[in-house]
Amino acid sequence: MSGVTLGGIRFYPDELRDLVVAWVVLGAAFSVFFFRATGRQVFPDIAGVISTPAFGRLLAVSMLTVGVGFLLHELAHKVVAVRFGQVAAFRADYPMLALCLGAALAGFLFAAPGAVHHRGRITPRQNGLVSVAGPLTNVALVAVFLPFYFLSGFLGDVGQLGVIINAVLAAFNMIPFGPLDGRKVLGWSKTVFAAVFLGTAALAVGSFLVVGFPAF
Repeated sequence: MSGVTLGGIRFYPDELRDLVVAWVVLGAAFSVFFFRATGRQVFPDIAGVISTPAFGRLLAVSMLTVGVGFLLHELAHKVVAVRFGQVAAFRADYPMLALCLGAALAGFLFAAPGAVHHRGRITPRQNGLVSVAGPLTNVALVAVFLPFYFLSGFLGDVGQLGVIINAVLAAFNMIPFGPLDGRKVLGWSKTVFAAVFLGTAALAVGSFLVVGFPAF
C-alpha cells in the first residue's frame, strides 16, 4: 500500500485525503462563522462573499489556527498509538464535516471532523497516554501561538485565535464524557486526569481573560 512515511510514521493515501478535506472544511466553516459574527451577510451571494479579500483573510487565519489545532490534536493520537505498536489512521467523518459547514452557514459552531482509529493490543495506561496526547498537543500549541498575539495585523489575529482555539480544544476534550479524551484518561489514572483537566480548564479561562475572543 502506497503512502507517505514521516519519522517512521506511515500515512495512508485515504488518510492523507481525509486530513486535507477535514483541514479545508474546518477552515471554511470557521471563516463563515466569523464572517457572520461581524454582522456581514453571507446569503444570498455566497460566491461573491468567498471571493472578497475579507473572507480570504479569515480563511487563512482559520486554516492556520483552527485547522492546525484540530488536525495536530488527532495526529498526536496517531503518533503515540503507533509508538505503542498500534495500527492507526485518521478517518474524516464526512456527514459531520457537512454538518459543521451547514452549522456555520446557519450562524453557530459545531466541529467533529473525524478521529484517529487504532487497533491492536494495548494496555489501559497506553490507551490513556494515546488519549491525553491530543489535549497536551493543544496546550503546546497555545505556547506556540502566544508570541504572535503581541504582534499586529494578520499575525496578531493568528496568535489570538490560535491561543483561544487550542486552549478551548484542550479543555473540551478533557471532559470525561462519551468519546472525548477525558473519559479514557480518567479510566486510566484519576491523578493524571485531575491534573490535566484542571490545568486545561484554567488555561482556557486564562486565555479568554488575557487575549479575549477574536473580533475580526
